[in-house]
Amino acid sequence: MQHVYTVKQVNAYIKNMFTQDFMLNRIAVKGEVSNCKYHSSGHIYFSLKDASGVIACVMFAGNRGGLAFRMTEGQQVIVMGSVSTYERDGRYQLYAREIRLDGEGVLYERFQALRQELDEMGMFAAEYKQPIPKYVRKVGIVTAPTGAAVRDIMNIASRRNPYVQLILYPALVQGEGAAKSIVRGIQALDAYGVDVIIAGRGGGSIEDLWAFNEECVARAIFDCHTPVISAVGHETDITIADFVADLRAPTPSAAAELAVYEYGQTKTAMEEIRFTMRKCLMEQIQKARHESERYLLKLHLSHPGNQLRTKKQQLTETEDRIRYLMEHKITEERNRILLCTEQMRRLSPLERLSGGYAFVSKSDGKPVRKISDVQEKDRMQIYLKDGMIEAEVISVKEEGYDR
Repeated sequence: MQHVYTVKQVNAYIKNMFTQDFMLNRIAVKGEVSNCKYHSSGHIYFSLKDASGVIACVMFAGNRGGLAFRMTEGQQVIVMGSVSTYERDGRYQLYAREIRLDGEGVLYERFQALRQELDEMGMFAAEYKQPIPKYVRKVGIVTAPTGAAVRDIMNIASRRNPYVQLILYPALVQGEGAAKSIVRGIQALDAYGVDVIIAGRGGGSIEDLWAFNEECVARAIFDCHTPVISAVGHETDITIADFVADLRAPTPSAAAELAVYEYGQTKTAMEEIRFTMRKCLMEQIQKARHESERYLLKLHLSHPGNQLRTKKQQLTETEDRIRYLMEHKITEERNRILLCTEQMRRLSPLERLSGGYAFVSKSDGKPVRKISDVQEKDRMQIYLKDGMIEAEVISVKEEGYDR
């Protein structure tokens, strides 16, 4: 009777056959990536296909160290690993331990390896980057003499500043000997004494740009005493030269804009600065003049001769004041004396005598004020305005007179 096997037994048997096959345990398969999925667990599930068929593949999270790039649909890759069966589904698949890009992928691997090596050496460190001079007079250019890159740099530079001198070192930028030619160009311009160096070329494939990924070019840029701007390809093209250069420009045209300052704007800015400085200087001069005049006036006022004149003037004014006060006081006293004199004159007996009155006194000099002061036969003196009359009392009558 024929022996009957379970599905599990058959799948286990087939898996054992795959496991014992030396070639299938160390196999490299190339093809196009399709149905690529990154699982949350870290595993990568994808398929390799070519014109004849498809094979399922998986890279477990523990083997991700063998993948130096992110896989995408349509990439041509070489997968190293082993072929075995997944017993539950009963289908075989390729278990990947390492994945490399095919064709350009080899260059990409070289690029990544050199990039990591130079980065570990510190050649990309920011502390080694030299600042690009803001105002340059000589710009060195390392590129092909007939390419679009040099024309773009010349057009942009002449438009921004026609007074900047451009010095071209015609270098090979593609093919055999290109890397050494670029190195010689950088070293020659560095020795010549330019202010900044632009090293680059137009766009192309990774093979076309590879000269700027060579280690000798990277070291020439790093050892250069003159600041270097890399301008290789288009904005999406990245080379080793971009990492080691002091500044990366996305295109040769952009490199010219970064290296050559705008003459018109600079001239306008300088005019504004000159105007501002002149204005500030005039203000400072005016302020200093006012200060000088103030100190001169203060010195003039503090001069002994001026103080003497001031004191003399004050003395004159005081003298005039005293004279005025004295004259005023004399006038006041004179007026007062005149007033008193007038008052005394009015009270004087002589003034009364002038009005028809007389002063009568007895012979002994006693004044006669009333009738009872005299008697008959008394002798009296009668004083008038112009003389005296001596008289004798004949009779005394009181009738008709008020006392």
